[in-house]
Amino acid sequence: MTAVVSDLLQTLAEPDEADLARLDAWWRAANYLTIGQIYLKANPLLREPLTAEHIKPRLLGHWGTSPGLSLIYAHVSRLIRHTGQQAIYLAGPGHGGPALVAAGYLEGTYSEIYPQVSRDEEGMGKLFRQFSSPGGIPSHVSVTTPGSIHEGGELGYVLVHAFGAVMDNPDLLAIAVVGDGEAETGPLEGSWKGVSFINPARDGAVLPILHLNGAKIAGPTVLARKHADEVQELLRGHGYDVIEVSGDDLPGMHFRFAAALAQAWGRIREIQTCARNGEWDGTRPAWPLIVLRSPKGWTGPAEVDGVRVTGTWRSHQVPLSGVRDNPEHLAILEQWLRSYRPEELFDAAGAPADVLREQAPEGDLRMSASPHANGGVLTRDLDLPDFRGYAVEVAAPATERAESTRRLGELMRDIYAGNPDRFRLFCPDETNSNRLGAVFEVSDRAFMERVMPGDVAISRDGRVMEVLSEHNCHGWLEGYNLTGRHGMFATYEAFAMVSASQTVQHGKWLQEAQHLPWRAKVPSLNVLLTSTAWRNDHNGFSHQGPGLIQVVLTQRGDIARVYLPPDANTLLSVADHCFRSKSYINLIVIDKQPQLQYLTMDEAIEHCARGAGIWEWAGTDDGNSDPDIVLACAGDIVTMETVAAAQILRERLPGFKVRVVNVVDLMTLPRPKDHPHGMSGTQFTELFTDTVDVVFPFHGYPGAIHQLVHGRPDADRFRVRGFIEQGTTTTPFDMMVRNRASRYHLVMDAINNAHRLPRGAADLKAWCEAQLRRHEAYVVEHLEDMPEVRDWSLERTEP
Repeated sequence: MTAVVSDLLQTLAEPDEADLARLDAWWRAANYLTIGQIYLKANPLLREPLTAEHIKPRLLGHWGTSPGLSLIYAHVSRLIRHTGQQAIYLAGPGHGGPALVAAGYLEGTYSEIYPQVSRDEEGMGKLFRQFSSPGGIPSHVSVTTPGSIHEGGELGYVLVHAFGAVMDNPDLLAIAVVGDGEAETGPLEGSWKGVSFINPARDGAVLPILHLNGAKIAGPTVLARKHADEVQELLRGHGYDVIEVSGDDLPGMHFRFAAALAQAWGRIREIQTCARNGEWDGTRPAWPLIVLRSPKGWTGPAEVDGVRVTGTWRSHQVPLSGVRDNPEHLAILEQWLRSYRPEELFDAAGAPADVLREQAPEGDLRMSASPHANGGVLTRDLDLPDFRGYAVEVAAPATERAESTRRLGELMRDIYAGNPDRFRLFCPDETNSNRLGAVFEVSDRAFMERVMPGDVAISRDGRVMEVLSEHNCHGWLEGYNLTGRHGMFATYEAFAMVSASQTVQHGKWLQEAQHLPWRAKVPSLNVLLTSTAWRNDHNGFSHQGPGLIQVVLTQRGDIARVYLPPDANTLLSVADHCFRSKSYINLIVIDKQPQLQYLTMDEAIEHCARGAGIWEWAGTDDGNSDPDIVLACAGDIVTMETVAAAQILRERLPGFKVRVVNVVDLMTLPRPKDHPHGMSGTQFTELFTDTVDVVFPFHGYPGAIHQLVHGRPDADRFRVRGFIEQGTTTTPFDMMVRNRASRYHLVMDAINNAHRLPRGAADLKAWCEAQLRRHEAYVVEHLEDMPEVRDWSLERTEP
């Protein structure tokens, strides 16, 4: 360590009198503004005695965690002023929103973005009134909060977002405050291991601060009640160098926390400098972690109505209730507010005093103004190869098979090579299983733990992210996206539901960001689902469930996209579009097993551009008049069954006019007013007519299609066949039979719903019923031989 760095660390560890004054004043001001947001609608600077008319009619918000959050923010800001460190602040206790809003206001960023909330008495009044009020801002560290990439409304994701933010971001420090209630959640418990994937030579650093204030909303927290040595052992076991700070005495806590933060930052710089100067042996470093123990509701009313409040769960939300109707409580509130000495903190006009302005870093170094927390301003488009170069040759439709996702893996391999600092694949231990293993030709898996001689494609320099946690993979990608970089989360379809709530929460963030002109668009969250419901012929029912489609469909149309490419070339076209898009959730669903290939690359591009189209080669529709039936399909396996059903009808019921429509972009089905991708009424009629019945086998739950075509002409004519929770360890064709979506079911549906039945229709229906009985008997008789008949080709229409 150089003498200069050593002197700097000593300065950081030992605040002088001026630094201490700035720290304490800023902390008092932040606490004052936090309480004002919770309680006051008028008299923001206490120019007159507090009365009931100054109090909000309904008191909402969370005080308990806020003093600790503000203390940390003040000290990190001081660190930034002295070092120039780029940093972002992620508040895991999301209900500490008023503390982070107060921080942005004190730094000036809030008023720069929202000029109506000016830094004067009038603006402060607006700041207070908007908090947790209809038409105002929520109590979380939400998308409206400058400097935030993490809301925390749904607890558990602060560390995954922080780790994703620093990947390929070497100059960034992510301060991740973990609430002790949040520390009890499943996602957070699993996310400590992010430290095992961060490379100090290439990535930034996460400084977790476990804030143990003793309680959650209505009781104690587990970690706060454990002995300190047990907590330290737990965290050391995850790989952290634990630094403890505890107490409530002032200025002692300022000195102790300043020393702890200096120690942590010095250790981070030491780790990174060694790694970047070639002095590192590759061993996973023990990254610092601070455990901060301070009272819940610190500096608030110690007791109310003879009951202890500070340091207990009673301070979690609003320590003083009924203030408008209780003069005693009103007096306590006024005493509490005046204890921060606001007359020292704000000038005659209500603007922050010089001592507060001096505390804030300059420009973009303010955490509330960091471009890393508005990642769209840093986003660089991917250098994408021409996806046409990865095409599968299709001489004739439905005659050749290929593993479609393998071609996607080859495309991503070259995206990795061309974008070494802004593209990553995140996958729960399934990259090879999902046929994306070509990426290992250019990058290993990232891993900072021990590497053994038998390991394959694993190294500290890898950038393919594999960990057996959907929460980690999903959250890492969110943090990566929100700080301006691109990627994909690939997982088995059924287990995408493990992190489905994260998908929803990210969608809410993107939706609200669209209303904020200052929020730049970020790379889209791209989700690839493989090992789908219809193709788990060795895992069984546990691996069968297309629920994430339903989840994404509930998101607002301006951010939700669902694609079901039926083959490799459509998959490549869709993926290229998704990698270029911004601020969407793009859900791509396709199986990884060998599947029939239908379209040439040129045909695939045209088909994807339309989102849906008639496959003339598959049907018997002459195009001059309405068909007798429309067979529509969306999804790879159901597309194969649809084409097979059309073939049976063509061969066994000549003269029966069948139109085959394939849908690749599910969001073309709604009306244009319901979704931006919705096809016009004219286009819809061209595909589905206005009166002919439509038999629609679908990859997901049948209700999804009914939801999407609501409002279309005579929507009741759509007969949807999809996954209806019938499954076991069996073949894809048997899955279609069990869910009444096989080619035979489709043929019978076509006959039952057609307006015109030619001669032989009854005989064909009887033949289909016989095929289904024969299939059932065959399965019972030949269970041990089932692997030999897993894939029923188009030519094989009976056992």
